[in-house]
Amino acid sequence: MKIVLVALIISLLTGCATRGAGYVPVVDSKYKDPQVLAQDTLECQQFAKQRLDAAQGAAAGAIAGALLMAALSPRGYKNYAAQQGAIAGGVGGAATANDTQETIIKRCLAGRGYNVLN
Repeated sequence: MKIVLVALIISLLTGCATRGAGYVPVVDSKYKDPQVLAQDTLECQQFAKQRLDAAQGAAAGAIAGALLMAALSPRGYKNYAAQQGAIAGGVGGAATANDTQETIIKRCLAGRGYNVLN
């Protein structure tokens, strides 16, 4: 039952954090064709999708956090520590994956000559 609860919490947190490969940065589009910008953005998002997405990052972080905390905690506290490690690892993994995908999109657009503002 506790594992199901932890998985549910991680799923909810991942859903809240997910932007990742769907991210659209603010771009100074003066003198740029809006259709070309839209196509370039879509192509850059496709590159970003090749990286770990938020759900995969959350799952990997949750597993690593649970195992680490269970291994380091004293006897009698392993389940509680594993739960806390899973939650913290899940949130951290999702955030890291999103940041990586957003950075890929920003760099891709900048490499195509756009002035990315955020």
